[in-house]
This record gives sequence, C-alpha cells and structure tokens, in this order.
Amino acid sequence: MMDILQIQGTKSTPEVNFDGIRHILSVKGQSYPENSFKFYEPIFLWIDEYLQKLTMEKVQVHFTLPYINTSSSKCIMMLLEKLDQAHLDGKSLNLSWYYSEDNESELECAEEFKEDMSLPFHILPLEKE
Repeated sequence: MMDILQIQGTKSTPEVNFDGIRHILSVKGQSYPENSFKFYEPIFLWIDEYLQKLTMEKVQVHFTLPYINTSSSKCIMMLLEKLDQAHLDGKSLNLSWYYSEDNESELECAEEFKEDMSLPFHILPLEKE
C-alpha cells in the first residue's frame, strides 16, 4: 500500500506531502512545471488508490499555491474533482485553501476552484510570519 507520497518542491513545482496514515494531504508552493500532467500523474495515481481504500477516516487537505500556471490549474482541478467525487461518495474530506492576503489573484483563484465543489472548502488567509 502506498501510505505516504512525498515530492520535494522546486522553484517551479509544489512540495507534495500526502500522509495516508495520518490522513493529511498537503500541496504547497508554486506550480508551473514544464509538463504539468507528467508532474501531477503520480499524484493522481496515489490519490485514486488512497481514496479507494478510504473508509471512515477524516481527511484534511491543505493547499497553499501562490502561483499556478494554466496547465497546472487544469491538473489541480482534476485533483479537486477526485476529492469532490470522494466526498459525494460519502468519504469525510475537509479542504483548506490558504492564500496571501496581499495577493488578490490568489484569492480569486481559490474562489474559482471552490465554485463547483460540494466538499467542505475553506479559503483562509495565511498566517503572517
């Protein structure tokens, strides 16, 4: 079983920490890889397998994506649709999307993603450091 998926972040790809044991899924950082689908494919495969095995556990999902290019946003949407479908299938998921208060486009992006979702989707300002 693939319990944990960790992908080191780079300047153009987000850090991915999916902990299937603690049920905390986190995507954090910029997303503008050369080939978005190639980058996100292992994430899709992991999430499909994880959601299939999920029973009564409560899952916390955290996104912090200050910049997403167009092809990445398609991949993020695909990922969100998988999570949303799991929610519609009765799985317990809670999504928190964090944004910088001084970046209006980040907030707009989160709001656009939230529009068609039925799962609990919270848009929260990042804590100031």
